[in-house]
Amino acid sequence: MTSKTVQTVTTPVATPSSDQIRRAPKVLLHDHLDGGLRPGTIVDLARAASYTGLPETDPDRLGVWFREAADSGSLERYLETFTHTCAVMQTREALVRVAAECAEDLAEDGVVYAEVRYAPEQHLEAGLTLEEVVEAVNEGFREGERRAKANGHRIRVGALLTAMRHAARALEIAELANHYRDLGVVGFDIAGAEAGYPPTRHLDAFEYLKRENNHFTIHAGEAFGLPSIWQALQWCGADRLGHGVRIIDDIHVHEDGSVKLGRLASYVRDKRIPLELCPSSNLQTGAADSYAEHPIGLLRSLHFRATVNTDNRLMSGTSMSREFEHLVDAFGYTLDDMQWFSVNAMKSAFIPFDERLAMINDVIKPGYAELKSEWLFRQAASTSGSVGDES
Repeated sequence: MTSKTVQTVTTPVATPSSDQIRRAPKVLLHDHLDGGLRPGTIVDLARAASYTGLPETDPDRLGVWFREAADSGSLERYLETFTHTCAVMQTREALVRVAAECAEDLAEDGVVYAEVRYAPEQHLEAGLTLEEVVEAVNEGFREGERRAKANGHRIRVGALLTAMRHAARALEIAELANHYRDLGVVGFDIAGAEAGYPPTRHLDAFEYLKRENNHFTIHAGEAFGLPSIWQALQWCGADRLGHGVRIIDDIHVHEDGSVKLGRLASYVRDKRIPLELCPSSNLQTGAADSYAEHPIGLLRSLHFRATVNTDNRLMSGTSMSREFEHLVDAFGYTLDDMQWFSVNAMKSAFIPFDERLAMINDVIKPGYAELKSEWLFRQAASTSGSVGDES
């Protein structure tokens, strides 16, 4: 008689390596153009514009200065960082270069789709019109896409036009976004200090966009809290929440581990409203004390429409890969978790449904399947011949 001894094989949890995280197809919804410049580019553009206000002229030291200023806890120093980047982004040539390098850098990091935002009103000091700013940035994004493709990477970049919430040009910028909606601009945003500048100050812009069936996100719930989120959704009708991390204030975790959602948190989850979470940036602004304590862990476990983003890559010294590396370390996330976040983001993008679906089915899912197959073949090789013996 022949007997068989069967040994159960358990597939190990596939914790992704840094290389796999970088190669994984990622989707980015919240990234500021003026917060992601290369330090060397800032030095070059400052020299060309005769701008003498930089705190450092050595690119390496300048990059360190930006990160330290953003980490200082001083709002004044943090805002100063954008004074320098915007100062060197005042000509068509500068805007084209910055946008092209942005697309290249994101593609090199494995980002396949990105929505990058900027405020056209902040780039008029050298005489450009709002239209010229938009056209220069769009030209740069297209050039960056071409360069990325030539280097073996594919990326699609859409622009979000941002109005500053402390200013009075929101309707004008919303009309600009609508004018260029089929020419590279995919939506609208408002940004700036939340406290004292509620989104309801710009209701005319949001009502206009809704009449035009256009898309918009609102910076809300980053620092000010639940009232900002409530107004962005219930008064303004935001499609997505820029940050939205303070929705955690309406979620109550009891001592026994049970969770109770308040009415606003329930609404956000039930309506599948996307949260543009930016872990590193959120730590800088005090939303959490560490990555392990960041609300994204709870929000993911409760199946909110959470997405992972960079916010300001220069100021936070980050990239999409670094954000995921932090989350993998903090929460033990796998490639499946990364795919979940990436699909969430792609579902929430401001391009047509069929184009989102094609990106998910033809780019994102096959990309993660290929990465996961590496684990399967490696595991198969290591267990070959050990499943059972015949005697």
